Amino acid sequence: MTDSPNLDLVRSIYADWERGDWTHTEWAHPEIEFIVATGPAPMKRRGVEQMAAAWRDYLSTWEGFHSEVDDYREIDEERVLVLERYVARGKASGLELGQIGSSAAALFHVGEGRVRKLVIYNDRESALADLGLTPEGDGAQPRQNGAAS
Repeated sequence: MTDSPNLDLVRSIYADWERGDWTHTEWAHPEIEFIVATGPAPMKRRGVEQMAAAWRDYLSTWEGFHSEVDDYREIDEERVLVLERYVARGKASGLELGQIGSSAAALFHVGEGRVRKLVIYNDRESALADLGLTPEGDGAQPRQNGAAS
């Protein structure tokens, strides 16, 4: 079984993000909707420039910030969910991100070969709940009681 083009695209994005390289944006639609759904600073931004500015602002407080992927899940023809962990050290505090919890998720909405919407969840449970999924074993499984997607 071969991977879908959407899954290949998301994996290519994470190839950079796992190395701590957040500079590439060619994968994003020019009018991407960028949402941070949970965490200390929820936000909504539109467009590559606003998304890039939000990332720069967030990353400026960390040293060595990168993602480590636990799992990729194709939700449907358009959406790919990534279950991930963040690794970094606070520049001011020296606190390791893993010490305060770094179980996260990102939901990519892909159309015509580009990410049209990216939703970041700083806690994995909120992402799973929003999608009607439950954590079981090493990944997310659909709920049995017909939860909304």
